[in-house]
Amino acid sequence: MAEEVILLDFWASPFGMRVRVALAEKGIKYQCKEEKLDNKSQLLLKANPVNKQIPVLIHNGKAVCESTIILEYIDEVWKDKSPLLPCDPYERAHARFWADYVDKKIHRNGLKLLMSKGEEQETAKKDWIECFKVLEGELGEKPYFGGQSLGIVDVGLIPFYLWFNTLETLANFSMEAECPKIVGWGKRCMGNDSVSQTLPDLHKIHKILVDFMG
Repeated sequence: MAEEVILLDFWASPFGMRVRVALAEKGIKYQCKEEKLDNKSQLLLKANPVNKQIPVLIHNGKAVCESTIILEYIDEVWKDKSPLLPCDPYERAHARFWADYVDKKIHRNGLKLLMSKGEEQETAKKDWIECFKVLEGELGEKPYFGGQSLGIVDVGLIPFYLWFNTLETLANFSMEAECPKIVGWGKRCMGNDSVSQTLPDLHKIHKILVDFMG
């Protein structure tokens, strides 16, 4: 019996992007159903009645919500290719810690920087840069957060690489000057087909971010 995998998503969502990258890494065939965030489908409302948010992965009729939880689910169900989490319990806990750091810090601080001006923007810029300096410390000399290949932290973080150009232009700074290891990491990630052929065009992301600012 063929497996049915459906992803409820919105193309510009960094949280949806990370799920699409994970599915591509695993080579999983799926149907993507694009949601309108101002007119959510009954399928989405039924699949995620608590938060009513994308992304939602529906696997053989069962819904899994919240992007990082979805990544872990994908890794546990499709174990035979491209593991996102290490086998060692300590290393798994360590990876989960940094995935949680990304979840709690990057999107929130990115939105603050996107929406602020003046002194607030300067503070938001410092917070954004500091988050990535912390991540640079964790990356160290490894090519990826997952070591020699993409892991859950890489997959969770790489969609925000597409925000760099817009935020740099908006707040007049350079990620390459401030966090060169992170920029190098982003370029390496983009060298993977599962990333480069999955993430949307940079210019489209720039446009939607600018439109979001109003």
